[in-house]
Amino acid sequence: MSYRIEMTEVQGSEMEIFLYEPEGDGPHPGLVLCQHIPGHGGIEGDPFTVKSAERFRANGYAVSVPFLYHWWSKSDDMQIKRDEFNDAQTAQDLKAGFDALAAIESVDAGRIGVVGHCWGGRVSWLAACTDSRYAACAVFYGGGVKEVRGAGNPPAIELTGNIACPVIGIFGNEDQNPSPEDVDDYEAALKSAGAEYVFHRYDGAGHAFQWEDNPERFRAEQSEDSWEKTLAFFAEKLG
Repeated sequence: MSYRIEMTEVQGSEMEIFLYEPEGDGPHPGLVLCQHIPGHGGIEGDPFTVKSAERFRANGYAVSVPFLYHWWSKSDDMQIKRDEFNDAQTAQDLKAGFDALAAIESVDAGRIGVVGHCWGGRVSWLAACTDSRYAACAVFYGGGVKEVRGAGNPPAIELTGNIACPVIGIFGNEDQNPSPEDVDDYEAALKSAGAEYVFHRYDGAGHAFQWEDNPERFRAEQSEDSWEKTLAFFAEKLG
């Protein structure tokens, strides 16, 4: 097994953190990987997140994948979790995921980034907005950045001014969540905040175009190009 599971507690709820460690003594850079929606029933049952973690590990990164849906039963319907998802709780989950990664002896806590796809792309944006320790952030077609998640929480886009790290955004021009207009708004928010960022927008690609387990959505050429750009970005920002 290429990972180990560490248990932690967030506001009285037990959470699994899946940890992947590269070979060698380090110090290694690290990434907190925010899972996408198909992993709501358990990360081990989410091949895309597992493959993504393993690819990052193969490129020299220690990876932490906190199980963000621990607030519900794994058997609960995703719609319940979507409706009840709370950014304030999730920010604490992400900090626990960061802390678990930073505590590994072979990891350089000053070189930890965050990355996520789809729902996880939105969550990675939230992470960068709520934890200044991140050294880089990658957002893959994260929809809902302008939406409220949890009563009393602001939309994540309103927290953009808190982002203290460089951001790379990967988007498909045929996507509708986020739509190209949404991506324009994301870019405007980053510009207004004075954040360092680079966006890559792909023609011929819709939502989840990196998801190779979904033949209808997967676009091999755009996927591989965006992987290469993201790995180059992390290599530059995290060393």
